[in-house]
Amino acid sequence: MLRKDRHKSCVKTVTFDIWETLLFERDGSSARRSSARCRNLANVLRKLGVEVSVEKVDFALKKTISSLLKIWDTNRDVAHLQQIQLLMKHLFEDSVPLKEEWIGALSSAYVSALFEVPPYLNPDACEVLRWLKNQGKYVGIICNTGLTPGFGLRRFLEREGVVKYIDVMIFSDEVGIRKPDPRIFHLVSERLKVKPCEVIHVGDNLRSDVWGAKNAGLKAVYFLCEAGRDKMAESDSTSLVSLSRKLDGLREEDIVPDATISSLAMLKKVIEKLTVA
Repeated sequence: MLRKDRHKSCVKTVTFDIWETLLFERDGSSARRSSARCRNLANVLRKLGVEVSVEKVDFALKKTISSLLKIWDTNRDVAHLQQIQLLMKHLFEDSVPLKEEWIGALSSAYVSALFEVPPYLNPDACEVLRWLKNQGKYVGIICNTGLTPGFGLRRFLEREGVVKYIDVMIFSDEVGIRKPDPRIFHLVSERLKVKPCEVIHVGDNLRSDVWGAKNAGLKAVYFLCEAGRDKMAESDSTSLVSLSRKLDGLREEDIVPDATISSLAMLKKVIEKLTVA
């Protein structure tokens, strides 16, 4: 569905959210990935000489998430290393100090869960990204990271063969800002030297992607698709997936995208209609 836009402009850049937009999930993936992360961390700690159960790691990770949510609620983010430090603090309450030589192994254990329980590329992604590049558009990613850091997602996208189409990737843990803060959207404009009004952002989250992009002066395309969603996580009110979809005082009827699509393949016509040569 396309809104009649009174302010068409030259579209030079299209940015995408990652989760449940470019990358799809299988039902139950979030829970399985969390279990893998806890198991891997416990195994690494045992190899480092620290005996700890998977259950204790799971409990500490939940406490870590609670701490992170308080930060994320202010649209700020922390670096991957700080997440590991938070986890160790909740796990051992300073009784086991984090040694510098442990960081690489703990980081690998933290990130490896993404590759053990991988998402899968939206079937339309490659064709649409290729089309955008053939049209001379810049392509970007603006992603709120959760427990998987930006460098892990970048590596995964490289494995999937789509990095060659992407000009700029903005991950919240690397820049310290989260959507819907306008500053994270403006980073793309600054790096690519385009105006915010020349950027279309595509994403599945009404608050972070649509409201955030519009508030930053971008055009917003709402990706509303039933495929590729972890319905199990969405039904759990305590999951990060469910919590990320909260509107936090905004009313759904007040968040108006420039267009709504149910597949990325529909994006071609939307961009053509929103663009003035």
